Amino acid sequence: MSTDPLRKPIDTETVFIVDDDESVRASLERLMRSAGWTAQSYASAEDFLDAIRPDDIGCVLLDLQMAGVNGLCAFARMRERQCRLPVVFLTGFGDVPSSVDAMKHGAVDFLLKPVDDDLLLRTIRAAIARYRETRGAEESKASAQRKLATLSRRERDVLHGVLLGKLNKQIAADLGIAEKTVKAHRSRVMEKTEASTVAGLVLICADAGASTTNAFPRASGYMRNGDVERMARRHSA
Repeated sequence: MSTDPLRKPIDTETVFIVDDDESVRASLERLMRSAGWTAQSYASAEDFLDAIRPDDIGCVLLDLQMAGVNGLCAFARMRERQCRLPVVFLTGFGDVPSSVDAMKHGAVDFLLKPVDDDLLLRTIRAAIARYRETRGAEESKASAQRKLATLSRRERDVLHGVLLGKLNKQIAADLGIAEKTVKAHRSRVMEKTEASTVAGLVLICADAGASTTNAFPRASGYMRNGDVERMARRHSA
């Protein structure tokens, strides 16, 4: 295995090269570094699978035909481990069934060796950009869900009323509690979710998927078909 001497910062984009041909690995490493990426190369799929981390950001160039664990098996193991790094398969053989299978399971592309440098670099850039976008959305959702999970049942009841645009006194009447109690619960909801405005609170609920029956049952019939976005605009106006 050939790697950079210093471990990369968490947010560094890395191109992982997995190929049992040493000359191919060396050539691809030079190309990736010339394009500004960190390059890490592995002579076997086993070495690569042992090295990847959940916080890695980048793209995988994966040779299809390797001794031991081949490219398709390595790809399947990546997904089993919840590794979502984008994968570009490289092969010296025009294996149509394998390419179809790889694309069905989420591979970004399937390129024949020797691959054109410009085509490969464009493919990698597009793959990393899509991965960053998807990863950002997933992280936002997970963060929002963690915040909502800290709410007590009564705080969630109050939040439901807030999402419906009700006043504190209306929420109090619905729940059979004092208005000052609603205010206290509402304050804790804002604190726990780290929302500074009602519009921000609505967007946190949207990020968490709180319109679904499982995540927020009482609001599920209301928050759909763009209602969340409309509420946020109304509260921010």
